[in-house]
Amino acid sequence: MSIGLNTGDSAWVLVSFAMVLLMTPGLALFYGGMVRSKNLISVLYMSFVSIAVVTVVWFLYGYGLAFGKDAGGLGLIGWGDWEFFKTTPSVLQGVIPLYVYSLFQLVFAIITLALISGSVANRVRLGPWMVFGVIWVTLVYLPIAHWVFSKGGWINKWGVLDFAGGLVVELNSGIAGLALALVLGPSLRFRREGPPQPKNVTLVMTGMGLLWFGWFGFNGGSALTDGALAANAVVNTMMCGCVAMLVWMMLERWRFGRFSRLGGTTGALAGLVAITPACGYVNLFGATVIGIVVALVCTWAVEVKTSVGYDDTLDVVGIHGAGGIVGVVLLGLFATGKYGSPTAGLFYGGSISLLGKQIVAIIAVGCYTFVLTYLIGVIVDKLCALRPSAREEAEGLDTELRIG
Repeated sequence: MSIGLNTGDSAWVLVSFAMVLLMTPGLALFYGGMVRSKNLISVLYMSFVSIAVVTVVWFLYGYGLAFGKDAGGLGLIGWGDWEFFKTTPSVLQGVIPLYVYSLFQLVFAIITLALISGSVANRVRLGPWMVFGVIWVTLVYLPIAHWVFSKGGWINKWGVLDFAGGLVVELNSGIAGLALALVLGPSLRFRREGPPQPKNVTLVMTGMGLLWFGWFGFNGGSALTDGALAANAVVNTMMCGCVAMLVWMMLERWRFGRFSRLGGTTGALAGLVAITPACGYVNLFGATVIGIVVALVCTWAVEVKTSVGYDDTLDVVGIHGAGGIVGVVLLGLFATGKYGSPTAGLFYGGSISLLGKQIVAIIAVGCYTFVLTYLIGVIVDKLCALRPSAREEAEGLDTELRIG
């Protein structure tokens, strides 16, 4: 039986929804500042249309598949809660309105799709991207969200920890970006020049500022309460982002003798990614260690593409994929068992089983995402020409939008 509306919790989650929604325009600016001017509007548009596409899908059937009653008890997909057009604001999900809860979960789906666009920036047509988005959210994002976030999902019931989306958002977008990048192949200029440099640092920094601001709602709002759990998540988010930023800058100074135009920003982003699954479950010491480790890992991960030969244009794989893995794995070591979950990690008296479950969840989500995304990408490209022609790509994708 519901204990009634909690106005404080409801207000915090509603504000967190707005903060996380702001992350997608922030991501658009962040990505836009790193591409050539002839593709700027196209890259911005890919993030903004993700808002519209995912929202319509979400309220038509997406919420029901992700958070509806588990179908068949297998923990694979939800089924039900289709009647959002008949639902009223007074219907509760726990102690907050169902409208508020569903809006908060919606923006996670939006930012995940928008993140993928960074892997294939400069070489995806807008119309087919929207088609890809509808299919990908339906077949990839919604099942994984059910597995991890829904109480009926198999990963959730198994005891895997993921506070705010290290598996659902970060790893999912990173692996999907890798699969789609492989489907489309490298851009015309890949490996013909040095590493890409941001063309508009002001846009990049502005976008990163909005992302960082929104991340406090992303992680803090995942507590679904305005109390101590949210405070722990927000403090750890701040600490990990700052530690990773400074470590990244020190690594650059040591390796190259200078700071890059983008390095500190990228380091902060990596820290925010890695703390996402762990923020509610670790303490400040754990957040600090995660920040150090993710900076070390991701400085290497972003360079793998040039040696392996896949074109991850804006390092979605190297930051979100690798960073998500770091956060989910280290949670199996540094979960204190005192905050959002009673399950402790190996370094806090827990058993090695939690670490094993975290790794298995990474493999399961990664394999499912990669295979499905690759197949969806191939089919959409065949039917709708997801990638533009060589001439269109050389001229810039803004011409498709009739930008002079």
